[in-house]
Amino acid sequence: MPVLETFEAHLSKKGISRRSFLKFCSAIASLLALPPDAFPALSERLRQAIRPTVIWLSFQECTGCTESLTRSHSPTIEELIFSYISLDYHHTLQAASGEAAENARTNAMKKAFGQYLLIVDGSIPIGDGGVYSTIAGKSNLDTLKECTQGAAAIIAIGSCACFGGLPAASPNPTGATGVDELMKKGIIENKTLVNIPGCPPLPIAISSVIAHFLAFKRFPALDELHRPLSIYGHTIHERCSRYHFYKEEKFAQHFDDEGAHKGWCLYKLGCKGPTTYNGCSVYKWNQSTSNPIESGHPCLGCSEPTFWDKGGFYQSLDDILLTHKIDNESTGSQIEAGQYLYEDNCTFCHSTNPSEFQASPDKIVELFRAGSIRSHSRLKFSNDQMNILDKYLKSTEK
Repeated sequence: MPVLETFEAHLSKKGISRRSFLKFCSAIASLLALPPDAFPALSERLRQAIRPTVIWLSFQECTGCTESLTRSHSPTIEELIFSYISLDYHHTLQAASGEAAENARTNAMKKAFGQYLLIVDGSIPIGDGGVYSTIAGKSNLDTLKECTQGAAAIIAIGSCACFGGLPAASPNPTGATGVDELMKKGIIENKTLVNIPGCPPLPIAISSVIAHFLAFKRFPALDELHRPLSIYGHTIHERCSRYHFYKEEKFAQHFDDEGAHKGWCLYKLGCKGPTTYNGCSVYKWNQSTSNPIESGHPCLGCSEPTFWDKGGFYQSLDDILLTHKIDNESTGSQIEAGQYLYEDNCTFCHSTNPSEFQASPDKIVELFRAGSIRSHSRLKFSNDQMNILDKYLKSTEK
């Protein structure tokens, strides 16, 4: 029977000082928005924690999520993920291949049955019996079913594993599906699940969630899409370094115009920051140097469900709303367009759930049309936009 090693003992072998360890714990506590009095508990529990077995399954993916993690800067948070877990199976990183690789997986699962963390990277194709992606003669779905049985919890890494991602884009010929949907349909066993979406996700998001689970035996607070609230609780837009230009209505109209050179807001160039929940604006990339918006490229909304099908990557949200209205006559599509309009303009001051308004939905649009709410005079909605907003608000009535 192998001797289980604590995180502290493993760090000592690696020559990592207690000071570095405490610095790491401080960063994790800050990222996860833990209260100050939780820091001693985090550091003590993490110090004594047994390094968990981790099985990392890679399915329909581009290896970008693994690249994001392994190419992140050293020597602190992201690198330490390989110190506080025992990564016993990973298609890309493992040295073994063939039968030896699969034996490593099955042996690790037996040794830690009911206790190991299962990380899923990439969507799972279920079309035509799952024939579009196989490993060692097994479909991805069959492998996932087998590994789910003994997992203590599942972490879906990247938008493909969370929501289907790019492989699930219309017409989705492989039947690409995310882990959560498979659970909801009863195709795989229900387990505790956390989603860390992005294309790819922030490395620090992955490592901090695992550290929290290791220390407290549970995941941090999650939103309705199973995303950690401390990372995905705010939009890119509301914490963007260009936000003041948005308020001043200073927009770049082209990628090489004067506004772009001056760092003005990229909303007119198709930025999806107002409807995208992620921490890129705060935690950034490349040793916290920058993020896509600071580098001059609009946010694509990659951490949101069906971001690829929503399209319009270089088309502003205003234009997309108009396209929805003109090209789609169904009530369902108009409700979706109204939801975009609401999220883009109203959630900065109001609840993300409009059913919590005291006024009834039909009265809200009447107030808008009457122009009687002075604080809303900046919102210049067209008649078409008023109509689709009205349909969305009415659809949320309890």
